[in-house]
Amino acid sequence: MLAIRHPVSRFATRIARLFHGEAGAGVLLIVVALAAMIVANSPLADGYHHLFHGAMRWTPIAKLDTLHLWINDALMAMFFFVVGLEIKREVLEGELSHPTQRRLPVLAAVAGMVAPAAIYLLVSKGDGALQPGWAIPAATDIAFAVGVLSLLGSRVPPSLRLFLLTVAIVDDLGAVVIIALVYTADVSLGWLAIAAAILALLIGLNRLRIGNGWPYAIGAVALWFAVLHSGVHATIAGVLAALCVPLKLDRHGTSLLLRMEHTLAPISAYLIVPLFGFANAGVHLPGSGGAGFAAALPLGVGLGLFLGKQMGIFGAIVAAERTGFAARPKGASLLQLWGVALLCGIGFTMSLFIAQLAFPSHPELVEEAKLGVIAGSTLAALAGFAVLRLQPRPRA
Repeated sequence: MLAIRHPVSRFATRIARLFHGEAGAGVLLIVVALAAMIVANSPLADGYHHLFHGAMRWTPIAKLDTLHLWINDALMAMFFFVVGLEIKREVLEGELSHPTQRRLPVLAAVAGMVAPAAIYLLVSKGDGALQPGWAIPAATDIAFAVGVLSLLGSRVPPSLRLFLLTVAIVDDLGAVVIIALVYTADVSLGWLAIAAAILALLIGLNRLRIGNGWPYAIGAVALWFAVLHSGVHATIAGVLAALCVPLKLDRHGTSLLLRMEHTLAPISAYLIVPLFGFANAGVHLPGSGGAGFAAALPLGVGLGLFLGKQMGIFGAIVAAERTGFAARPKGASLLQLWGVALLCGIGFTMSLFIAQLAFPSHPELVEEAKLGVIAGSTLAALAGFAVLRLQPRPRA
């Protein structure tokens, strides 16, 4: 009996460790994505799609009449709020606050967004209906990428993990700008004016150094409601509200921004993002012929993530080092940097989100884009993990 229980106990311990720490969010996202695809390709598929896309009997906001819209336009606003808090902290006091430290990550992130978009446009050339999807392969999923990186443990030097995090943060900032500037419907000037007034009020709270979180929370919800009706995508309100939260430390060595980030980051990573993943990753896989993956849209997205990301980021690293613009992360080899560049091709959450915005009136194109996102992200994760796993452990 003991001989049986011992292996079971060891297996349970390993599973618990797998979901613990920063790797946990990434592993959970992988499990949720697999579950969504299994359900979407099973007899439960009709119930799955009706659950998220069926009209709700009652909704407090007329624009959000399906569970899918509540997840993508409401809950994801909180995800972007957390992203905004992280961006502000990094820019003011973190790795993006020093010019010499941000040179390489910023250059790599920009190149890692341009190259995938170029590959996508090259593959989809001549088809105007596919052009709005150029930004789908330009994003990196922080939770997924860091989760895979964490599974490698001490094989990856700390400087490399920091580099990946910084590139992903700049990437998120770029994605937010793209969403705000490119994927915006007809704008309502009245609602936009109301949103501007609420934003001004939040800025005023910051200038008055109000340290209570409730005024910011109420203001953030009001800002989200106004932006939702303005024509600008509602998730932008999350980032704007987050930038108004004060970062200045108090006498206890903390701040409202740090407290909010500490409280909301686990909710975002372990509830909102997995729920979004389950609601959006359920794509019907093509038959054994695989023609679905060979279509221009999924092929452009998949190649953009898998080839474009590594070409842009790794190329920027090599060019920066050879020209003396910036040095590579300390203790990292070129092969390790290539592995991290591959991991940046995991675009799961942000890519799926942008796909919904790129083709709002063409659900069939959204499904094709999902195929490309899943294929490209999977290849990038497996290839990046393999490259880094085969590297020798760094010396102590």
